[in-house]
Amino acid sequence: MKDGAPAVRHDVSLVSAEHLRLFNEGSHFRLWEMLGSHVVDPGEGSGTCFAVWAPSADRVEVIGDFNGWSSGRHPLIRRGSSGVWEGFVPGVGPGESYKYGIVHRIRGGRRVVEKADPLARFAEEPPRTASVVYRDEYRWGDDEWMSGRSAKNALDAPISIYEVHLGSWQRPPAAAPGFLSYREVAPRLADYVSRTGFTHVELLPVMEHPFYGSWGYQVTGYFAPSSRYGRPEDLKYLIDLLHGRGIGVILDWVPSHFPTDEHALGLFDGTHLYEHADRRLGFHPDWNSFIFDYGRTEIRSFLVSSALYWLEEYHADGLRVDAVASMLYRDYSREDGEWVPNERGGRENLEAEDLLRRLNQEAYRRLPDILTIAEESTAWPLVSHPVEVGGLGFGLKWDMGWMHDVLDYVSRDPSHRRYHHSDLTFRQLYAFSENFVLPFSHDEVVHGKGSLWQRMTGDGSRKAANLRLLFGCMYAEPGKKLVFMGGEFGQQREWDHESSLDWHLLADPAHEGIRRWVADLNRLYRSEAALHELDCESEGFEWVAPDDHMQSVISFLRRPRDGREAFLVVCNFSQERRADYRVGVPWGGPWVERLNSDASRYGGTGSGSLGRVASEAEPFHGRPYSLTLTLPPLAVVFLHARDRDHG
Repeated sequence: MKDGAPAVRHDVSLVSAEHLRLFNEGSHFRLWEMLGSHVVDPGEGSGTCFAVWAPSADRVEVIGDFNGWSSGRHPLIRRGSSGVWEGFVPGVGPGESYKYGIVHRIRGGRRVVEKADPLARFAEEPPRTASVVYRDEYRWGDDEWMSGRSAKNALDAPISIYEVHLGSWQRPPAAAPGFLSYREVAPRLADYVSRTGFTHVELLPVMEHPFYGSWGYQVTGYFAPSSRYGRPEDLKYLIDLLHGRGIGVILDWVPSHFPTDEHALGLFDGTHLYEHADRRLGFHPDWNSFIFDYGRTEIRSFLVSSALYWLEEYHADGLRVDAVASMLYRDYSREDGEWVPNERGGRENLEAEDLLRRLNQEAYRRLPDILTIAEESTAWPLVSHPVEVGGLGFGLKWDMGWMHDVLDYVSRDPSHRRYHHSDLTFRQLYAFSENFVLPFSHDEVVHGKGSLWQRMTGDGSRKAANLRLLFGCMYAEPGKKLVFMGGEFGQQREWDHESSLDWHLLADPAHEGIRRWVADLNRLYRSEAALHELDCESEGFEWVAPDDHMQSVISFLRRPRDGREAFLVVCNFSQERRADYRVGVPWGGPWVERLNSDASRYGGTGSGSLGRVASEAEPFHGRPYSLTLTLPPLAVVFLHARDRDHG
């Protein structure tokens, strides 16, 4: 076909005038159906329709396998003033690689650049950079999951997320370098997540990215899964299999910036098309990457379409939106003079605000049973509140402040913790201002911070006890949960994306004990309404004793909506075993110990209150009854009781 490649036909099109109108006004949110490459059969032999947005180009053509990558053989034509170029190439089918040759003016002359397709649904495996014609023929088998997932993603549901980087969760044996494919990792990941009890998996960005060391956060393919791990249908198989095992899938999505690679979005048609033209708004100083022009209507169509594409075409149950704070503030990571105030004279990025609101409105309008989650690190108001009341419309927001406070606290020697007790208790001043996720994420185990294990104090047994206590406190507090891979079994070294997790550690009882503890926490959290139903409502939490800083102990109650039962959670952050520790409780009768992080099955000493404690009619902590407990050192205990007066 290279020598006798048919000419481009312009009588076959997937792009209607209405499509173009919606795209240009910023309201076309299924852009993958119009732009990109699409295999069609117009009745006279199949071929591929190509369409790309390049309004300032002088000429656009398709080059690829089918024409020997030679110029001038397959030019596209403009569609009016829309900025879209299109054409149909007969005989081109799935699997053929291509790029767009874009001719534009530069300093009185002309320049030709070769660009990957921004709407490509598949790409060559890096370091190659061409797009690949793709036809979707995957048949989903997750109808049961999809029809019932609303209950799995609700704010009153238990949501416990396992954050995974696919390239380093597990690797093939050393004799077979490379990565596990989507299909290879699918049963292993499903088995492990089921065994450890998480409700959802969150994948670090699987959208195509040329630099593996970016962990996926330097995206070039906003509609293409990374071919490092296989084909698009292989990623769908992974998600399908997880759904079949009752596990939700959240995808990390990055609208905050994109890389400067020559083949990608930057200076796409010779102008600042996707990125803002003003460097003070269009270039990210931390990541040396471009920032989208959020005020441009076509960019709104592009980004909202990308988000909906992963939700609709890949059946993702949610999107975790990366670096939202960097989008919301024009002065983010910039000194005075390096940023431009908005039209009101403020530092807020009003265009990014509008984009995020529109994204969430469209996502929840079309798919009300999904989740959008903001990684937002500031006190921006109403991030997880509806747009109708002035919010950004996200379903959940990461609680970054809690994460930093509690990690700072547990990194201190237990003898010094009494002086920093507010790090444990401050969160409850704002805990219900947003719908929070409590995250121990990948960002906390890189760049010299050390693993969670390394940040714990003491020898190996104390590190293990501290880590079990840390996880127990997290699961007991109101908020959804997130744990980055390896943390759940006490990965000893800092995360390295170039190697597998240290799975051999599970042969050590201390590390298997941590994993078993997390699994039991997940099971209790999932099975008991008191621990998840009111994660985002203040009625579900009540301090018992937040102020025992001298003994480094906190205690609180968690309740379900009907209030007829409760969990008493007592956390001892000191190294001392505390006998005869009195705690006030609301009801008489027995309180049953449901979990104790110092139990021998987790690698602890087996200390505690012997599984059941009878309450005494002795008022304490402002309550009519009290318990006398034995608190193990560096441990958390969960005790459960029902209000006998109400059954």
